[in-house]
Amino acid sequence: MKHYDVIIIGGGAAGFFAAINCAEQNPKLNICILEKNKEGLQKVKISGGGRCNVTHAEFIPQELVNNYPRGEKELLGPFHQFMTGDTIEWFDKRGVALKIEEDGRMFPVTDSSQTIIDCFLNEAQKLQIDVLYSQNVQDIEILEAQEVFQIKTKDTNFQCEKLLVATGSSVKFWKLISQLGHTIVQPVPSLFTFNINDKRIKNIPGVVAQDVEVNILKIDLSSQGPLLITHWGMSAPAILKLSAFGAVELAKMDYKFQIEINFIKQDFESCLDYLKAIKHDFGKKLVYKLPQFELPKRLWQQLVLASGMTQDTRWADVNKQELDSLTEQLTQAVFDVNGKSTFKDEFVTAGGIDLKEVNFKTFKSKRVPNLYFAGEVLNVDAITGGFNFQNAWTGAFIAANTIAKKSPL
Repeated sequence: MKHYDVIIIGGGAAGFFAAINCAEQNPKLNICILEKNKEGLQKVKISGGGRCNVTHAEFIPQELVNNYPRGEKELLGPFHQFMTGDTIEWFDKRGVALKIEEDGRMFPVTDSSQTIIDCFLNEAQKLQIDVLYSQNVQDIEILEAQEVFQIKTKDTNFQCEKLLVATGSSVKFWKLISQLGHTIVQPVPSLFTFNINDKRIKNIPGVVAQDVEVNILKIDLSSQGPLLITHWGMSAPAILKLSAFGAVELAKMDYKFQIEINFIKQDFESCLDYLKAIKHDFGKKLVYKLPQFELPKRLWQQLVLASGMTQDTRWADVNKQELDSLTEQLTQAVFDVNGKSTFKDEFVTAGGIDLKEVNFKTFKSKRVPNLYFAGEVLNVDAITGGFNFQNAWTGAFIAANTIAKKSPL
């Protein structure tokens, strides 16, 4: 039997961040991280294509929370305690400088996730935190008489006074937490791309429309931003935002629904008036070869063909029906979605511990004394761009701060 003051289950971003901050604020605490895999910080390693998207350059809590489909209301208070600026300062103090990219995402200046991993491992070693790998937790018991948690792995039993769970989106672990008395909101995928089989986009994978508006018709949910046409359908922020904010509803629809795309973010009448002017001014030109609205050439050509014109149609010969049809393709194009694909390796799940059962001033369980949570084990998730990591840093820091203060110095 191994006894610790604090045990953290999960050697990922939230787990390491909590352990390090806890040890710094109360050096007398005996702290251990239990990680089921042979090495930890695996999501950190693959994040941002191996560069680690540490956070996002959004410095107003009220704006930052808008990026969380689940957790928006609950995270407002915590972000006033610890948010983006604090994250930047925390890493800077430990020799890790971050940079801001054009879209607001923040990475280490080294462009390597290993920089973040090395920082965590070095800090944990310096603070004498025990990091134990290949420790797959199989059971958690509360020994009420002794006011301790008993944690069983395959080979060892552990005990601790304070327990922090940072296991991410783990169905197996949610089951263990539910056995302690917590309610689990059933998980559904959150960040995914849309599978679309449509001749308009079939032969143009790789094309990016820089600023579109996409609307899911049945639930009237919309987003704006870049859209990427892929071999299997559509991706990029305009789609991923919808997948996150519509996660629960889209799961109910079995991922079969319709989207309407406005490729040029203009209304029907404005677009039609513009096309009439082009028809008047460029009558001898081929419609197919004269892209408008700064649309990618290959996308423009597919929309022209979908309007009933040919590659040889001249602007002067376009009739009213074809002009209306092209306007519709540009401003109100409807596509059938049939299924989804996981977004890279950075799988994010909506679901987890019911947020009503957690005190967000401390990230402490309202159901179980001395039990804390941080990261995606909670029913909190975000759109892509570093926001899920910021949730991990914030929750881990506040939980660590609470544990350190409530433990004997």
